Formats: sequence, structure tokens, C-alpha cells
Amino acid sequence: MNADLWQRGCDQLAAELPEQQFNTWIRPLPTADVTEGGDSTTVVSVCVPNRFKLDWLRNQYAGRIEAVLSEIAGKPVRLDLMLTQREALAPAPRKTLSDQETVDPPFKPSAVRTPPPVANTTPALLPHRLNPALTFDTLVPGRANQMARTAALHVAGAPGAMYNPLFVYGGVGLGKTHLVHAVGNALLANQPDARVLYLHAEQFISDVVKNYQRKTFDGLKEKYHSLDLLLIDDVQFFAGKERTQEEFFNAFEALLAKRGHIIMTSDTYPKGLVNIDERLTSRFDAGLTVAIEPPELEMRVAILIRKAEAERTVMPEDVAFFIAKNVRANVRELEGALRKVLAYSRFSHKDINIQLARNALKDLLSIQNRQIGVENIQKTVADFYKIKVADMYSKKRPASIARPRQIGMYLAKEMTQKSLPEIGELFGGRDHTTVLYAVRKIAAERQKNTELNQQLHVLEQTLKG
Repeated sequence: MNADLWQRGCDQLAAELPEQQFNTWIRPLPTADVTEGGDSTTVVSVCVPNRFKLDWLRNQYAGRIEAVLSEIAGKPVRLDLMLTQREALAPAPRKTLSDQETVDPPFKPSAVRTPPPVANTTPALLPHRLNPALTFDTLVPGRANQMARTAALHVAGAPGAMYNPLFVYGGVGLGKTHLVHAVGNALLANQPDARVLYLHAEQFISDVVKNYQRKTFDGLKEKYHSLDLLLIDDVQFFAGKERTQEEFFNAFEALLAKRGHIIMTSDTYPKGLVNIDERLTSRFDAGLTVAIEPPELEMRVAILIRKAEAERTVMPEDVAFFIAKNVRANVRELEGALRKVLAYSRFSHKDINIQLARNALKDLLSIQNRQIGVENIQKTVADFYKIKVADMYSKKRPASIARPRQIGMYLAKEMTQKSLPEIGELFGGRDHTTVLYAVRKIAAERQKNTELNQQLHVLEQTLKG
């Protein structure tokens, strides 16, 4: 029983706890040491890497863990949480509770090793142009990037086999670039001789222009057509550039023919790209298209705690939740807010707490709290969906108008302090139950409909200015 008590307990906790909580706090723990105490009590000893995690696990999860383990063992179990010795925190891979992913990928995140930096060379000058710090280990998982991350793990483990091309799309600062670098670093860790290249779409455009001027297209083909993995960011920048699209199409076809893998990112899904040849967009859509969405609250908290740990700072849970609730747009803004809080703490020589975070982020919070009027929401939504502003509060009910109107009501509830009756009045004197129905309907669909979620994200960013 003792041999698998910890694993069985973790399996039960995985079923009981919200996925993000389990993945953040329980799953990364090393396998426990199970022994028999002198008072017939089973002792389960677990090493924790730092004081913050020790306190958090002890306060939030220790009771639940002990109860689960005691139920499985059929007798009292005592959980003993201990700090890991500093020497044990070396970056070598360690066994985790479970290597099971949402879909079993052939490549596991624990296998990622950060490639050693080349002496006297900056990442920008490395042949593959990869940032060695952007790995699967440093990418915080969550519902927002779950599918994209799982697909990327598959590609890293078996390039050229499945999901070719892999097309990842989403808004600014959501982690698309981190994900593609993680694939490249993982592949090089396992296959150091692999020919990998990361570049932004503008760099490819620049290469095409230079080779066009010099009439050296054989060199361009030699550079791109022989790769094992091409990682290219922001392909929407190819819009309107016919010669660039032609050369990328040729490289695309050549790589697929030799089972080279292509991963692309964009701010929108393939069919949403404008001024790009249809034969390209159809190929973009031929593999697997996945979205990265704005991170949910639990994921934002996990990101803040992980980033603070990287800065050798303890981030109190209540402060992490305060920041996460007020910075919801994307990971980049979240990191910026964290840097402000950490800098304010260091300069003022004060411990991090909610009041300090409030002072550090006062400019950001004043912008967040700036009143967004319902009229502004109505105009922004009407412009976005190409209807008249008057349609937002008219009695017309065709789907082309009713749907944007419901979205307007949803945003009014989310982004203003207006009550449901007040919102209903501003949307043509509608009953508060109509507003409530619209709010619940759009909120539920947002969780399932990636395209709608992207549209709402754009609208929210526009309204926040």
C-alpha cells in the first residue's frame, strides 16, 4: 500500500481539485517518501522548493491532502512538508507526480533542457535565433494555452509527423512567441544536429527583398528549404507582399515535401487574414489551427508567482490575486505590472503587500477605473460589427443586430458599474431580465467559442484605450 499511496492520493486530488490549482501546486511536487511512524501513523514526507510554496501548501492544501491519504490508507496519515536543500534545486529533470498530458504527447516537458549559451554570443546571433530561456519548463500551463501547448509538445517530440503546419493564433502578449521558441529549444535539446530557424515575418520579408535586389534566390532557397523546423512569427505581416508570399509558398511546399515542420503564429485565424493569397491561407489551415486565449484568473496568479520566484522574490497569494484581478489583458501586461511592484518594493525597502501593490500600480489602476460609458460601448460594438449605433437600442430583432446588441449588454455589465435595469434602459428600455439573459448567454459562449472570445478581447482592448 505504502509504495503507491502518494500516487493514488495525487490521482484522487487531480479528480477533486480544479485543474489549474492541481497543476500549479500539487503536480510539480516530487514523489513523496512514505514511512511508518512509531504511533502507527503513516508519515508522508514531501520536499518543497521554497518557503512560500511550503506555507501555501500547508495553509491551503495540507488538510485536504492528509484526509485523502488517510481515506486511501484506511488509517491516519500525517503529511510532513519540508524545504528542499538549496543544492537540490539544480535544473536537472526530476520525476513529477504524473507525466500525463491532456493528450499523451511523445515529448514530456520534464525532458526539456535549456541549451547552453554559446560563449560571447548573444541569442540574436545564434544560428537558430532561439531564446534559450523560453522553454516548456518556463511556460505556465493553463486552460488558455492548453490545446496549443499539447500540440506543440507533439511537434517537439515528433517533428514532421503530426500537425504540420501548426498554426497558432491569438492576441498580443499571450505567449505565442514563447511557445514556438519552446518547441525549437526542445527539439535541439533532443536532436542537437536538427536544423532549426526562428524568425519574425518581417525578417523573412527583408531576406526576400535583399535576395531580389542581388538576384540570389538560390541562396534564399538553400537557407529555408533545407530546414527541419521553421518557426515564424506574425505571418499577418505578409499581407500585400506578393513576392514574399510567393517565396514563402515555395519554402512551405519544399519543407512539407521533405517532412520538415512549420509552426506559424498570427493575430487571427487563417481565414481571417487579409491580402494574403488564398493558396497560402488554405495551406495554413491544412494542418492544425489552435488559439491561445487571454489567461484565466488562476493562470494569471500562477504566472505571477512563477515570475516572482524567477526574480528570487516571494509573491504573497493575496497580492498575486489582487494584481491578477486588475490586469487581465495579457501575459505581457501582467509581467509589466509585476516588475513595477517588485521595483517599488526594492526602492522603498518595504515588504510586498496589497497596499504596496496598489501604490505601485496607481497609474494603471486609475486607467482601469476610468469610467467607460455605455454609449462608448455601444458605438465601439456597432462600429466593430458594422451596424448603426441606433440599432443597439432599437426594437429591431434580426440576428445581425440582436447578436451585437447582446454583446454590448455583456460588455456594459462587465466594464461599467451600471445595474442591469440601468443597462436595459440605455439599450432601448429593455427589461433587466433581457439584459441578464444576454450577459449569461455571451459569457457561456465565450468559454466555448474561440472566435467570439477573440472578438470580445479586441473590443475590451479598444475600450480600455
